[in-house]
Amino acid sequence: MLDIPDRGLLAWLDEASTERGLYYANRGDDWDFSSYHDLAELVLRTAAALRAKGVGEGDVVGLVLRSSPGFVAGFFGALAAGATPCSIAPPFAFQRADEYERHAAHLFETVRPRYTVCDDESLERIRKVTAGVGVPEPEVFAQLVAGVAPLERPLPLPETALVQFTSGSSGFSRGVRISADALRTNLTGMRRWIDWTPDRPGVSWLPVHHDMGLVGFLLNAVVTGCDAWMMQPDDFIRSPLRYLRCISEQGAAMTGMPNFGLAYLLRRVKPAQLQGLRFDSMRAVIIGAERVDPQVLEDFHALLGPHGLDRGALLPAYGGAEATLAVTGLRPGEGWATQVPDDGDAAALTGTAVVGCGRPLEGREVRIVSEDGEELPDGQVGEIVVTGVSIASGYVGDGGSASGTSLAGEGLASGDAGFVRDGQLFVIGRLGDGLKVSGKMVFAESLETLLHQRGIAERRVAVLLGVLDGRPTGVAVFGGVQDGWREAAHEVLSEWLGDADLLAVELPRGGIAVTSSGKPRRRVIWKALCAGEFTAATTPLTRP
Repeated sequence: MLDIPDRGLLAWLDEASTERGLYYANRGDDWDFSSYHDLAELVLRTAAALRAKGVGEGDVVGLVLRSSPGFVAGFFGALAAGATPCSIAPPFAFQRADEYERHAAHLFETVRPRYTVCDDESLERIRKVTAGVGVPEPEVFAQLVAGVAPLERPLPLPETALVQFTSGSSGFSRGVRISADALRTNLTGMRRWIDWTPDRPGVSWLPVHHDMGLVGFLLNAVVTGCDAWMMQPDDFIRSPLRYLRCISEQGAAMTGMPNFGLAYLLRRVKPAQLQGLRFDSMRAVIIGAERVDPQVLEDFHALLGPHGLDRGALLPAYGGAEATLAVTGLRPGEGWATQVPDDGDAAALTGTAVVGCGRPLEGREVRIVSEDGEELPDGQVGEIVVTGVSIASGYVGDGGSASGTSLAGEGLASGDAGFVRDGQLFVIGRLGDGLKVSGKMVFAESLETLLHQRGIAERRVAVLLGVLDGRPTGVAVFGGVQDGWREAAHEVLSEWLGDADLLAVELPRGGIAVTSSGKPRRRVIWKALCAGEFTAATTPLTRP
């Protein structure tokens, strides 16, 4: 393990390199370079501009920006102005305009930013949203900083260094208050976990409004001072091979993505297309944000392993917004493994082997507790509770009520189910997204994993579990159903749910409500089902 220093959030401004920096994918096949020296100057110009606009200590600055030099300047510029940045998903993250406007209105109503910075493509949509909730209208970043001289020195950091919105898988997204100390210690813990140093470059396509892309990659890259190649999410979707070529050509050591990103690469990239590419440099592919499918890991290594990817570079991890981000993770080179919980446990019916997400990072502790709050022994399934450094200070406002996650004196009650074995955490899925069958719990994420293994594409099916009209019920919600999918769903759900009622909801492709990071919003969909919104699209899921 290397000696990785604990660095302040703005320390990089005083030692910003002219040689290293961020490379942004352009519309051709090239990259636009911004050195850390130039970014530091832009940060201080942004801080001066925000102060001139009346932004004061502790005010929230909304950032509705794609990954760009402007986003970096907006984030760190807000901090340098003594304000709190809050990244809000731009419109590109949503397929439907009305859905985006409802989502964005909730976020703006929650944080009520003193000032909002956006890019050209978002301006009109955000102007409409801010007018609707009565907050100051946005300004395009380029106009904000035009002709402004840099602030001489940064102001003291605000108490809250970040308002991070949760993904909203359990309902509306909740604003989480992250202190400067929590953000700094999480970044330091992550760098020490994977030995991230300035000479180890990274590549990312993750959106910067999501905590994995923001905290897990961008902020770490900037504070570390390494070269980093940045793609937009839609760049990755259009050309996943460009992402892999970048890793090979730049000798990247770090990257990360949810499980669905690996699955997408497997669908889109053929072995013949990898001829001449090498992945020996890659030492950390962090995989988080959703449950990890062991078959996807096997297949991904089978695809890239012949080109040098070390199996030990695949690092399943666990975290969340309320933990600032990272809680547990495998060490580089350790190699991932699967386990099943103890047979006798009352909540052990997981549906498939569970991938280990590593051990707690420094300063963090993970416990598994029962419904009564009693700590459970190794191998038994319960709720994951996290304590230690980098836990969020609390929620903005009341935080909403449609989530199983909570912050209290005992730490973070995650609302996630899992178990520990030999110090390693194994994550099953959300508590509340499950159904008791013969005294044991079946989890929706486990069933979705089995459906994906039977050929139903990621993000094209969501499983709902609950009690409907007094009967235990399992629902397969399809987004553009294809031949054979209903049969596969019936096979899986009938096997694991016993005599529960089984339903199918057939929506158009893209019709499944998802979070800004792509996870099914199961509780939202369940509520709509119970309200009769899907009556015309709902049929019994029966044996064909």
